[in-house]
Amino acid sequence: MERLLAVMRRLRAPDGCPWDRKQTHRSLVPYLLEEAAEAADAILSGEPEAMKEELGDVLLQVAFHAVIAEEEGAFAYPEIEATIVEKLIRRHPHVFGDVRVKDADEVLANWEKLKAAEGKGREGPCQGIPASLGALARAARAQEELGYPEGSPERVRRALEAGDLKRLFLEAVALARARSQDPEALVREAVLELCSTPSQTN
Repeated sequence: MERLLAVMRRLRAPDGCPWDRKQTHRSLVPYLLEEAAEAADAILSGEPEAMKEELGDVLLQVAFHAVIAEEEGAFAYPEIEATIVEKLIRRHPHVFGDVRVKDADEVLANWEKLKAAEGKGREGPCQGIPASLGALARAARAQEELGYPEGSPERVRRALEAGDLKRLFLEAVALARARSQDPEALVREAVLELCSTPSQTN
């Protein structure tokens, strides 16, 4: 990581790269979202080389923001690392403490309790769902927060017959969740398959 940070500092130096020098936290947001999406696609593709490259691009974004913050005197990379390490230890008392859990669901429940205790609990419905998440991912998170009814093929069929596309998408998301599948990942996989299939012409 130190080598990557050194490269970023060089790029941001007065005699460095004009494009890199003019970037700000805000101007980099679209790139962070794009690189995260490309990393997700690479993971779903199952190709190690693609995963390695795209995860590196995500790491670049972390380094970029760290160097900008360092220049501003706000924080530096070691603080980013320390913050996430401390959070992981604090929110895994069943690993680093003496708390006992029986399954992954209990782990998630404890995680939310710890977030609330840290003052990061939800203030209202959907309050903590990032607006920049993909639409399907946001829908899944919102359904979880609101206790949306479990999905079923019948509910999907009714929405389809009613011609209500908004309800159809919501019910499709609910059905995916009921089957313990990630709707965002499912659609990404479907698009990857679509784009890798030679077009058929009549």
